Amino acid sequence: MNVDDSIQGRRRFVISSLLSCLGLPFGFALGQTVSGPIKRTALIMGNGAYAFGRLKNPVNDVRGVAGALEPIGFEVVTLEDGDLTHMLDAMKEFIARGKDSPVRLFFYAGHGIQAKGKNYLVPVDAQMIEENKLTTQLVSVSEFIEKLSLLKSGANIVILDACRTGLSAAAARRRGVNNKRSPQSGLAQMDAPQGTLIAFSTAPGSVALDGASQNSTYTRHLLESMSVPGLPVEQLFKRVRISVAQETQQAQIPWETSSLMGNFCFRTDTKGGCSSLIDGIPSGAGEN
Repeated sequence: MNVDDSIQGRRRFVISSLLSCLGLPFGFALGQTVSGPIKRTALIMGNGAYAFGRLKNPVNDVRGVAGALEPIGFEVVTLEDGDLTHMLDAMKEFIARGKDSPVRLFFYAGHGIQAKGKNYLVPVDAQMIEENKLTTQLVSVSEFIEKLSLLKSGANIVILDACRTGLSAAAARRRGVNNKRSPQSGLAQMDAPQGTLIAFSTAPGSVALDGASQNSTYTRHLLESMSVPGLPVEQLFKRVRISVAQETQQAQIPWETSSLMGNFCFRTDTKGGCSSLIDGIPSGAGEN
């Protein structure tokens, strides 16, 4: 995929194009399973270089997820430590690129907050975060998902490993924001439009853990489950939820909301499809 030199120089994108499936094939279907060199589109973002407190894992998480998707035929664009302009540009470009894609996947690692029941992603150039200025400082998750839902064909998978340490009222006060008007920690519950699955690394209003490894606790278990052949996506996220809850002793419990209409798995099984009749959680779930 060619990118204009001026844009490439301005953005910190790492772009990889695959013209055919590599490794195990991918399965997706509306009523049946399809495998082969189908164009799949992914945008992977991670923000950690915040002036008010650096997060250690998001960039590693970006590279880990991108590395897992590229060999199974995803056309991947990554953005590391993006400011507001670059994030908005990348998301707009992602929607345009994915117009005819059967699967569009968006992954974000970094800070996220809620205000008045709406969710926002925090760019690295965010300074004073105030409720009356959110639309000019942050990225609206609801608006992004709404635009994705306008693409009537294909499936949307949105994964938000956000709220790593939260942006607490105390932190907001240290940056000069009045407590009564500061955003809340954690993300708010939201419904997925038709054809979309939204996965959250932690429950509404809760804070996710970075973990002791190079990846966050959630992303590490996500990567492990993505490698399982034939695992339907709904079962995949259930497996991740159980594993994260067990490791954190119930301190972090991921959740999802879905209105997917077909079967999807990152890697197909030995028969070239998704094992849609899997009963319960595959062996190994929750093991560290």
